[in-house]
Amino acid sequence: MTTENIIKADSRALVHFNVLLKDGSAADSTRVNGKPVWFIFGDGSLTDVIEKSLIGLKAGDEKRLEIHGSEFFGPANPDDIHFMDISQFSADVKLEEGSIIAFEDMMGGTVPGMIREVKGHSVKVDFNHPLADQDIVLEIEIVEVRQ
Repeated sequence: MTTENIIKADSRALVHFNVLLKDGSAADSTRVNGKPVWFIFGDGSLTDVIEKSLIGLKAGDEKRLEIHGSEFFGPANPDDIHFMDISQFSADVKLEEGSIIAFEDMMGGTVPGMIREVKGHSVKVDFNHPLADQDIVLEIEIVEVRQ
């Protein structure tokens, strides 16, 4: 085995991952669509916890991590909580606490927002990842490693 196939601080790794809740139920998985994703080490897109946990692994290796959601999705940011007027929502949208609604972003894509509270004409929408404040289990399979 050469060190070229091992994840280092500046590697790119093609991975499949499963995000599970503590009760074992699946919250997210790259396997649903059969499309692994690239983890790019050293560019700031991964948290230190994830990078350090995967350094030294190679294609075919698997890793199971019991972590706080912020260690995968990043910490919750209070600036990502917005108050919106209820009139900004169409009448057919159910505004219930805990509901996740797709909002259009500035680039024309969509971003999920969780309804945290509806009070009078004000709707509190949280655009942080819904699992950022929960304990999760992360299962990672390394498919390919590139330097």
